Amino acid sequence: MGFVKVAWPWCAVVLSGVLLALCYAPFDTPAMVWVGLIPLFAAVWGNGTTKRRPRGFALGYIAGLSFWLLNLKWIAEVGTIGWIAVSSFLALYFALWGFFAAAAGNPWVQKVKEQGESEEGIAAKVSNRLSNKKRRSTKSLEESRRVLIFAIVNACCWSGLEWVRGWLFTGFGWNGLGVAFHDQPILAQGADLVGVSGLSFLPVFVMGVVVQVARGLYLEIQSGKLRAHWDFGCAMAVLAGCFVYGVWKLHGEAEEPSTPLNVLLVQLNIPQEASQRLWSAEDIYKGYEEETLEALESLSLANEQRFQDAMEAGDPDPVNLDVPDWIVWPESALPDVLYYGEKNVQELSQRSLSLIEEIKARGEFTLLFGMLEYEAERISPSAPLTRKERGKAFNSLVALPRGERIFRTYRKQHLVLFGETIPFVEQLGLLRWLWEKSAGTEYGGSFTAGDQLQPMRLPSPAVGGKEFSVIPTICFEDTVARKMRKFVQGGGQLILNITNDGWFKNSEAAAQHFANSKFRSIEFRRPTIRSANTGVSAVINSYGTVLDRKTLDRRILLDDSGSHLSRGWLYSTAHIPLDGPLTPYARFGDWFSALALLIAGVWWLAKKERRKRED
Repeated sequence: MGFVKVAWPWCAVVLSGVLLALCYAPFDTPAMVWVGLIPLFAAVWGNGTTKRRPRGFALGYIAGLSFWLLNLKWIAEVGTIGWIAVSSFLALYFALWGFFAAAAGNPWVQKVKEQGESEEGIAAKVSNRLSNKKRRSTKSLEESRRVLIFAIVNACCWSGLEWVRGWLFTGFGWNGLGVAFHDQPILAQGADLVGVSGLSFLPVFVMGVVVQVARGLYLEIQSGKLRAHWDFGCAMAVLAGCFVYGVWKLHGEAEEPSTPLNVLLVQLNIPQEASQRLWSAEDIYKGYEEETLEALESLSLANEQRFQDAMEAGDPDPVNLDVPDWIVWPESALPDVLYYGEKNVQELSQRSLSLIEEIKARGEFTLLFGMLEYEAERISPSAPLTRKERGKAFNSLVALPRGERIFRTYRKQHLVLFGETIPFVEQLGLLRWLWEKSAGTEYGGSFTAGDQLQPMRLPSPAVGGKEFSVIPTICFEDTVARKMRKFVQGGGQLILNITNDGWFKNSEAAAQHFANSKFRSIEFRRPTIRSANTGVSAVINSYGTVLDRKTLDRRILLDDSGSHLSRGWLYSTAHIPLDGPLTPYARFGDWFSALALLIAGVWWLAKKERRKRED
C-alpha cells in the first residue's frame, strides 16, 4: 500500500499526458480533452501535504513530457535529438502550471491549512453544518463559489501559459487544448472572440469543477448529507453558452457579401529525406507540368460536356464553367532559385521559365508557388546574376499574375528554430554539430526573415480586374496568429498558405498542422487556401471547415482511402468576403489569455500576502 500511495500520482500524470495526446492526430479522439485532465488535477492537488510546490512542478513536468513526446513524435523523422529537446522544453509549461495548481491554485491545501483537520474531520464538520437547515442554502452557495473560484484561477493559469508559449522565444503555439475542438466546429467558433488559447480555458475550467465536485460528493456521502451543487450547474451553463454561441455562428448569422475565387491546387507528394528531395529536379519539373496540364485538360473537357448538355436541353441560362483564377503549387515547389538585384531585376533559370510559360499559355490565371530567393549581383554588366557574398536568402512565396513579367514575392517571416535558422550558430560551433548529427546532412546556413507588413495584392478576375488583399503564410506561419493579425488589420481578405510537410514523411505532422491552421479562419473569419506537397491541400471556410456552404461540397484533396498523402489536384472555389468585418480577436488579439494570466498572477500574489499575514 505504501508503494501505491507513493507511485499513484506519478502514474496518474503520465496517464493524463497520454490521454491528452489522444486528442490529436493520428488518434483524433477529441473527447479525451474532457477526461485527460482529471488524473492531473487529482495528482497535483493531492491531499494537501507540505512541499506541494516542488512536487507540483515535478508532476506537471512529467505530465507535459508524456504529452509532448507522444504528440511530437513526428519530429523524430528529421532528428531524434530535436524531438527530445523540443518536448523537454515544452514540458516546462505543464510544470509551471503544476507549480501554480499545487500551491496557490489548490483548494484542498487551503482547506486543510485553515481547518487543520483530516478528511474525516472535514466530513464530520460538513455533516454538522448541513444539519442546520437554516444555513444549508447559504453554505451551499459559499462552497459552490469557492469551487468556481479555484476552477477559474487554474484555467486562467493554463490559458495564460499557452499564450506565452505562443510567442516566447519566437513561440510554438502548437496543439493547445483548444485545438482539440478542430473537428468540433460548434465549440470552436468561440475562437473569434478569445483565440484558440482562450478556448483552452473551457476544458480546464470544467474539469476543475468536476474534480472538486466529485471529492465533495464523496465527503458528503460519508457524512450522510448532500448539498446543492450550484458549481456544477454553473460549469454546465458556461459549456451550454459556448454551444449556443457556436450554433448561432454556424447557422444563425447572415452570410457576408463575397466574391468567388476559383483555385486549382496541385500536390505531387514528393518524398523527402534529410533535407533532400528524393526526386530528381527534372522529375519534379515534369511532375508539376503533367499534373497541372492534366487538371486543366480535365476541366476543359468537363466544361465542353456541360456546355453540350445545356445546348441539347435548350437551357437558356448561362453555363457555369470551371476555369481557375489561381493555380497554386506548394512551398519550395521548384528546385530553383529566384535571384534578385537592384531596381527590381530578377532572374530565373531557363528550365523554370519554360515550365511557367508552358502552364500560363493554357489560360489567364495567376500562378503561385514557393521557391528560394537569393540576394544577387552582377560581376560584370553582361554576366548573369549570382548570389552576393553573405547575401540574404529567403524562403519565398512567388506570384506571377497574368500578363506580368515581374514576380511578386512574399518572404517568410517566422522562421523555424533549428530548421530554417539557428541563433548564434556562428559563435557556437556545437549548435552546428548537433544540427548536422540530428539531420544527417551538412548545415547550409540560415534564412533571413522577411519584413513585409502589408497584405500581398493579387488579381481578382471575378471583380473586374480589382485585386484581393492576401494574407500570405509559408509552412507553419499559419499557426502564428499574432503575425497574421497585422495583415488582417491591413485589409487582408483571405489567407493563403503554401507548405511542405514532406520532411516528416508519412507521420501525423501534416494532419496536426492542418488542425491548427483551421483556427486562423475562425479567429479572423477569413477563408484559407492551402497547397501542400504531402497534404493537407484544402480550402477552409470562415467557420473552420472544408465544407462549401453554397454547394455543400467538401473541398479537400484525399485519395480513395481517405488519405491526404497522395498525388493529385483539387479544383474548388473560395468565397472571399468583399468587406469582412474585424472580429474581436482580430482587433484585440489574445486579450482573454493575457487577462487570464494577469488574474492568475494577482491571485498568486494575494495568496502569498495572505500567508505572510497568517505567519
